[in-house]
Amino acid sequence: MLRHLKCGLLAALSVLNSLHASAHADTLRLMTYNVLYYGDTPPCQAPHSTLHGYLKTIIGYTRPDILGLVKMAAPLQEGNRFATAPVNFPDSVLQYALNAAIPGTYTYCPYTNNAHANNVEVLFYNQDKLGYVSTIASYINLTDFNTYKLYYRSADLATTHDTTFLYVTLNHDKSGDEYEQVRGAQIRAEMENIRSHFTSLPNMINMGDFNTRSSGEQCYKALVFPSDTAFRFFDPPFYEGKLKYPADWDNDRANFAAYLTTSTRKDKTVPNPCGSGGGAKNWYDHIFLSSWIMNNSNRISYIPNSYRTVGNDGNRYKISINEPSQVNTSAPAEVIEALYQMSNKYPVMAELLVETGGQKIRPPQTEVLASAPGVTEHVTVDNLVAKEFLIHFSSGLIGEEMNMECFDEANHSLFKNNFKVKDINKKIGHKLKPGNYALKFYSRHSFLDEIKVTVK
Repeated sequence: MLRHLKCGLLAALSVLNSLHASAHADTLRLMTYNVLYYGDTPPCQAPHSTLHGYLKTIIGYTRPDILGLVKMAAPLQEGNRFATAPVNFPDSVLQYALNAAIPGTYTYCPYTNNAHANNVEVLFYNQDKLGYVSTIASYINLTDFNTYKLYYRSADLATTHDTTFLYVTLNHDKSGDEYEQVRGAQIRAEMENIRSHFTSLPNMINMGDFNTRSSGEQCYKALVFPSDTAFRFFDPPFYEGKLKYPADWDNDRANFAAYLTTSTRKDKTVPNPCGSGGGAKNWYDHIFLSSWIMNNSNRISYIPNSYRTVGNDGNRYKISINEPSQVNTSAPAEVIEALYQMSNKYPVMAELLVETGGQKIRPPQTEVLASAPGVTEHVTVDNLVAKEFLIHFSSGLIGEEMNMECFDEANHSLFKNNFKVKDINKKIGHKLKPGNYALKFYSRHSFLDEIKVTVK
């Protein structure tokens, strides 16, 4: 009996060793970085070639596999008066910054700017490790919030035809203490849009500049404490127990010093007058991860203790990243200087482990197949009452500064109306003659909608 038991045990160990031998692991580095209108013309910070050089230095050091550059200046686009970057500016970022740092490595997902905003979010990725499948979800509210589907290029993909999918949502929410309500509406609606494309969160990353001041903001709560726990994201430092909820990093900065991302600069006018100063005081930039990733449900898992704020050594409170009296050794000196020059924001990073091969059990598909990106209607107009337009705004626009301009059929501007959106409904009087008109709505930084109306 003992002999048979021993033989059975040896056979089981042989199978386990064989499975282990057939499994492989790889690391994916994630990074999100607010680059402060990188690409604008004329440049506010520095010439494009100079900024390309700084980003090249940063990428050569951080070597991300998935890179979200948010708040890039919007490339020129027909009908977008806010666009300031050259056409196809992301291609020059590839040529002179990313692939100049690590040749032949990067490409990017098709970006959109349906909001006609002055800034865009662009997702770059390591094409040796990942491939682009599609844009699954798209929500528009002052800027575009897109969810991209990537797949992992395992070494045996050509023979196994088996891969792991990873979804990435990029964000840049409305900044300013007075716009907390707008940020909350943006992320709540973004998550609503995501829920329409998934039955629960798969391997998903939600990252960018959320401009949140505390865990009590509606924007943050919609991600981390949703009523539907199937769509809950996790903030790694809290998941690991390094930080605890409730968290108010704006008023308890000592405990959050190593996570602060704004600003790399103490003086608002040096090295240029763009962006904010004051040194590190706020934690706006985050990488949120789904439960599938945190629990290793589908071959991709979070590597513990890998979340970090690049260039922040925990001693930057109210001082610059390169303050001479408090030398920063968290990165090479040339990287610290490049971070100081490139943006007033610190980038944040995290790392994922990808397992391929073996007998990993895969959970059911959560993506609602064949779903198309949704487009949200932000402004509608009724003109049933004589000499008065009844305008309906989406809730995400409450608190936003707005400009409405009326044009006739010859595209002549007839009148403008500037106001702040206080409610989802607003009445605006007019003295128009019967005919067809176009009402164009602009926020402070983007074109929102053009509504055709008929006055009888």
